Amino acid sequence: MIKLENNETCFVQLWLRLERTRQMFGMQYKRFCIRRVMQSWLGSEATDEMVWNVCQLATGHEYEPVYGLDILPAPSLHPRRSREFLRALVAVKLGIGIRKVNLKALDRAYSIAFPNSTPINVSKKRSAKRRGLENEEDEEEPP
Repeated sequence: MIKLENNETCFVQLWLRLERTRQMFGMQYKRFCIRRVMQSWLGSEATDEMVWNVCQLATGHEYEPVYGLDILPAPSLHPRRSREFLRALVAVKLGIGIRKVNLKALDRAYSIAFPNSTPINVSKKRSAKRRGLENEEDEEEPP
């Protein structure tokens, strides 16, 4: 069984455990999906109702509906769907609203767990770079 908390330390462990679970399922030729991950982590506690609740919360505004048997992409390459899954799992398991889950800690934990992987907030980093470049161009105007 797994003990879930709403803090960065727990989130780092969740990210790493998710990647290990993906690798283990790959070696066993099992589908890497929300239902199987929850059954692996929580055992008999992962009922159909709990899986359904997690899937409902994991459906973000940007994505299509998430179903229990949908294949999850590798967390280190496509982190957003995995982030929404972990966020929903913590919310359901702790009995708190999805907005109460510490998203900043979850994102920091991803950066700790996968330091050389695809950043979660690519668009934010790109816009920050653009703003930085625009500021530099303003300063370097010819006389």
